[in-house]
Amino acid sequence: MLYELRIYHCVTGRLPALLNRFENTTLKLWEKHGIRQAGFWTVAIGESNNDLYYMLEWDSLAEREEKWNAFASDPDWLSARAESEKDGPIVASLGNQILQPTAFSSVK
Repeated sequence: MLYELRIYHCVTGRLPALLNRFENTTLKLWEKHGIRQAGFWTVAIGESNNDLYYMLEWDSLAEREEKWNAFASDPDWLSARAESEKDGPIVASLGNQILQPTAFSSVK
């Protein structure tokens, strides 16, 4: 199992719009494409409270490529993303890392 850590650094004041988009649109489209989330987090104490962290679970890099590409090109997603950004961009920058559990990790 692989885990993808994605960090979205929002435009100031736009984190609520991003949270709304995930809760009301993105998660349904992920379900349609078989994308599995491992959790979402915002920053309670730390450097920036404009960030959203989340993790996705993948069986392999091939699964990630297939499912993520299908989602990213889905017309419903493209339309929803455009609609959610009609008042301006939501995400200023993002980063992602593919993580592999160690032999002694409680998460496998």
